[in-house]
Amino acid sequence: MNFTNHFLLFMLQFILVLGCAANPGVQLEIQDKYVVLDNGIVQVTIANPEGYVTGIQYNGVDNLLEVISNETDRGYWDMVWDEGGNKTTAKGKKGKGRFERMETTNLEVVVENEEQVELSFTRIWNASLEGKIAPLNIDKRFILLRGSSGFYTYAIYEHLKEWPAFDLDNTRIVFKLRKDKFHYMVVADNRRRFMPLPDDREEGRGQILDYPEAVLLVNPVEPEFKGEVDDKYEYSIESRNNRVHGWISTNSFEPTGFWLITPSPEFRSAGPLKQYMASHVGPYSLSVFHSTHYSGLDLIMKFGPNEPWKKVFGPMFIYLNSLSNGENPITLWKDAKKQLVDEAESWPYTFPASKELLSSKQRGKVQGRLLVQDRYIKDASIPVSGGYVGLASPGNAGSWQRESKGYQFWTTTDDKGYFSIINIRPGNYNLYSWVIGYIGDYKYGSIINITSGSNINVGELVYEPPRDGPTLWEIGIPDRTAAEFYVPDPNPKYINKLYVNHPDKFRQYGLWERYADLYPKEDLVYTVGLSDFRKDWFFAQVSRKKENNTYQATTWKINFNLDHVDTIGTYKLRVALASIHYADLQVRINNAEANPPLFSSGQIGSDNAIARHGIHGLYWLFNIEVQGNLLVKGNNTLFLTQPINTSPFQGILYDYIRLEGPSMDQTYG
Repeated sequence: MNFTNHFLLFMLQFILVLGCAANPGVQLEIQDKYVVLDNGIVQVTIANPEGYVTGIQYNGVDNLLEVISNETDRGYWDMVWDEGGNKTTAKGKKGKGRFERMETTNLEVVVENEEQVELSFTRIWNASLEGKIAPLNIDKRFILLRGSSGFYTYAIYEHLKEWPAFDLDNTRIVFKLRKDKFHYMVVADNRRRFMPLPDDREEGRGQILDYPEAVLLVNPVEPEFKGEVDDKYEYSIESRNNRVHGWISTNSFEPTGFWLITPSPEFRSAGPLKQYMASHVGPYSLSVFHSTHYSGLDLIMKFGPNEPWKKVFGPMFIYLNSLSNGENPITLWKDAKKQLVDEAESWPYTFPASKELLSSKQRGKVQGRLLVQDRYIKDASIPVSGGYVGLASPGNAGSWQRESKGYQFWTTTDDKGYFSIINIRPGNYNLYSWVIGYIGDYKYGSIINITSGSNINVGELVYEPPRDGPTLWEIGIPDRTAAEFYVPDPNPKYINKLYVNHPDKFRQYGLWERYADLYPKEDLVYTVGLSDFRKDWFFAQVSRKKENNTYQATTWKINFNLDHVDTIGTYKLRVALASIHYADLQVRINNAEANPPLFSSGQIGSDNAIARHGIHGLYWLFNIEVQGNLLVKGNNTLFLTQPINTSPFQGILYDYIRLEGPSMDQTYG
């Protein structure tokens, strides 16, 4: 061997030695009450056998989690559940349910080598536990890899066929960080700020407002927060955007970031628009997989007494990063976003040991093209750009937003309408879609059966949105939110400084009370052709608050002019709602006292989006026939009444309203 080859061999061995020193193998230490995973970068301590994360050591900090909290309150999986058939209250509301931290009873080392350690913390249910804990087998997993600046966690829930019925309201993973270190929170590029302390919410420093989650900071530790409202709901995120969020510690020698990364939302309930809690004052960081927030009773998972079920939640990646002193801490957020890209490109992961986490080869693919045809806009079908296309459990069109037991897989179409949905778990699905700019929901006619390695091309799909006749007038934009309507400035007493001059100004607290300020005696009147929905249509139809703290039902008026009326024809009123909460939408035309009304939804909805600053909850579409003899040539008035007035939060968020004339076939046929 010549000198050059000797030198190259020496350098290779030297590099390998340096690499091993920089990235030592993963070490596992099992103690009586704890188990410790350590890869030289991060050290994770977990209670044995309960499965709580009690400590995370990183960047010279002995524990990033709140050391003054009980060990069970630092890093944990939890759920809210109840026995099946639990009765609701007289108002139809369900009780709070039973909170459970999913404490496990057994530890198994599934993988242990220098490259990876994977631990399984399990709890096996049996009949002696009935009524005490949820009837589920639980398997919580934790993984640490060599060279990884963070760790992974996932869980497998299983309900066997012979087990009792139960309801599952919420489930998630929670991390409570050290309040003396983590003060800067980021949930999006334009939603980041220094946050108050949890102490500021306590009695004497904070004043509870209309519900316990909303607190006015009257005497905070840091005077800069005085007069602000802190409310965790102000930081909710839609599932489609809820991929990475967390906290930055800026008061340590080297700024440190703690981030929750969700590489795929496939295991979350209710599709891409479902809103979930994220990071908020605590400092807390959550990854929520299933909840009734912004959907209410419609999204409680109800399991029958003989219903088998199994689902994998995760894995999620808990990512840690740091900077040298003097660098801009927001660089940590930019790095976390890059890490999300890396994690998403690696999905589905190949390293977890459970067979329930299927590889890419075990999954399938669906592709096709989406077009839309509305003959009153254009005769030809046109490609849909940015349309949402997804696979979810079989059901009716739009049922995906109330679906929670299965997996969902979504994508958006390109500018020519083409789409490709990859890495779909085997099973039977319907293909669903909706398109901004058009009302309603699309559902592909056939069940799609995904098998391992399948590649299905559904060809060209044409969505024909609900339409009977030409548009006589319309209000709003069919986008499933009320964001385009008039959102008032908040009461100066109840400000969150983050949302001042912000595109998400609807996240300010107390906006429902502004309706009474703007309309103290008379309700909203909108005149088609003169009014502008961006300025003249209040974003929420709520009750009017009176001086004696009672609430008054409201009736909104839409005035419109018709040059011609087909008295024997049938018109169609389309009313799309972005949310409705324990309310009743009543519609009348040209007679405010008509009884019964032309249409009544009855009391429906429980998503509470108005109180939770959500601008939308569940989507509803009502298609109301209007006989021509109810209309007159000239001036007409449409009355929208919400008569239920026992709470400030009972109300309606409209998405879009359209009156269609009789169809051409009906008129001229």
